[in-house]
Amino acid sequence: MGPSSGRALPLRTGRGCSAALRLLRFGAGCLCLLSFAAPLSAQDLDPRAYANAPVGTTFFVAGFGVSHGGVITDPTVPIANIVATVETPSVGVGRAFGLFGMPAQTYAVLPVSWAQVSGDVLGDAQSTTRAGLSDMRFRFALLVHGAKAASLPAFLKAPRRTILGVSFTASAPTGQYYPDKLINLGTNRWAFKPEFAVSHPLGPRWMLDTYAGLWFFTTNSSYYPGTSVRSQNVEGALQAHLSYNISPALWTAFDATYYVGARATTNGVPADGQFSDWRLGGTLNVPIGRRHAMKFAVSRGALVRYGSNFTTFSIGWQTAWVPKPKVAR
Repeated sequence: MGPSSGRALPLRTGRGCSAALRLLRFGAGCLCLLSFAAPLSAQDLDPRAYANAPVGTTFFVAGFGVSHGGVITDPTVPIANIVATVETPSVGVGRAFGLFGMPAQTYAVLPVSWAQVSGDVLGDAQSTTRAGLSDMRFRFALLVHGAKAASLPAFLKAPRRTILGVSFTASAPTGQYYPDKLINLGTNRWAFKPEFAVSHPLGPRWMLDTYAGLWFFTTNSSYYPGTSVRSQNVEGALQAHLSYNISPALWTAFDATYYVGARATTNGVPADGQFSDWRLGGTLNVPIGRRHAMKFAVSRGALVRYGSNFTTFSIGWQTAWVPKPKVAR
């Protein structure tokens, strides 16, 4: 796709090289503006992500999310009052299967984003828009304890137990990216997250989910203005979800996540700050018939020291195909 309309946030040179250097350092944080990809965003809030499913089940998910808010930056950065609105429809497909007798799932999601960003650059108001693909995500999850790979009849008879799970998520550089722009929908680098999870039932209706993961990033060798090299340190990610079953398929959840780290370095110059973000939210899952469900979610930054401070609303529709049990002859 070609460049979208609007003016890019420019790099001015009238105040000398020091202003240009600060702007390059700011790019380490500015790029986080548009790394949003619902429902699997860079700052995920995903309750019951390690729920078991019958072997052979296929999932299809369509979602739409809207994020709006600002970005908290270092006071020395010559860009201020940054505000962004990002609208992101997405589609995803998943599959449940057995691996060495353990339940496993694979999932892929492709988001598309429309974004409007504004800010004051060296005292002058500027704005830009972007429209195109965002970075695609792939996820593999394995339940290593507390559940067995089973067909539908055995799955329905299985008791509720504490589940231990692991997963591996990869973010591919498929998003729209212009090396000569600071604001982009894609990140032009790979990212990988191994994660460990515990899902513990609290009685017949309550469920507590906790996840701990680490994001690892490859180097972007074509960072702004196209010849810079940008790298990021490891980012820690923690999630906690307390959910309640109103009925077997109708449930609601309180969500919390904390991200810290990911200090960026551009051409050997480290950024002045690292991302630190607490987010709180809520989720409601509503069944529609036997195969379909709608999920509604809202979240916002509770304590943001550096990075994006977005309020996000999302809606998703999911349908599942479960293989019918074979009838004995």
